[in-house]
Amino acid sequence: MAERRPIVLIALPDRVRAEELAAYLTEEEGMRTVLETGNEQDVGSTDGHDLAVTDGRTLDAVTPHVVLAERTPAGANIRAVLRPTSADSVIAAALRLAAAGYRTVPAESARDPAGERSLANDAGTSLVTSHAAAQPVALTQRERQVLALLAEGASNKLIARKLDISVHTAKFHVAAILEKLGAVNRTDAIAIAMREGLVLI
Repeated sequence: MAERRPIVLIALPDRVRAEELAAYLTEEEGMRTVLETGNEQDVGSTDGHDLAVTDGRTLDAVTPHVVLAERTPAGANIRAVLRPTSADSVIAAALRLAAAGYRTVPAESARDPAGERSLANDAGTSLVTSHAAAQPVALTQRERQVLALLAEGASNKLIARKLDISVHTAKFHVAAILEKLGAVNRTDAIAIAMREGLVLI
């Protein structure tokens, strides 16, 4: 049985950015998207939507929100706060985590009393409780550099240019990262890396 495609309401004031994100999520990520119309009656009406991407407004208390803002706004169901300039692939990864019931927290607040990074789901269960308890994914220094660029939405050509390596080598590193993380594609790799604390948002 095919997995149900999540429906994402995109409510951003920048219409061009909203349309670009909607196109990416639909064409590259297989999500169904709805753009906020701007009509007063439609603002805040998220019936039938699984997730929402906003600029900080909380549209309702039920729908999981992924917010593109510089600061964490107050809200009942904010699952992730990303920089407004975040790559579309990072936003897609955050949406997948939100749809799975996870809540990402900023790097500076994602520390337990022992100083370990953690990420909790709705039940408050920490995914990474300690470096000793969890088996961290062993990435080389170069793979970590490639992963950071992937999280910024860089293509293989851009990765090759920034790291002064060949495109073939960049592809090799990306393939190695996907295999080590057990990811099916780049977006999945970013989602897993965010969940494991390998990249910080």
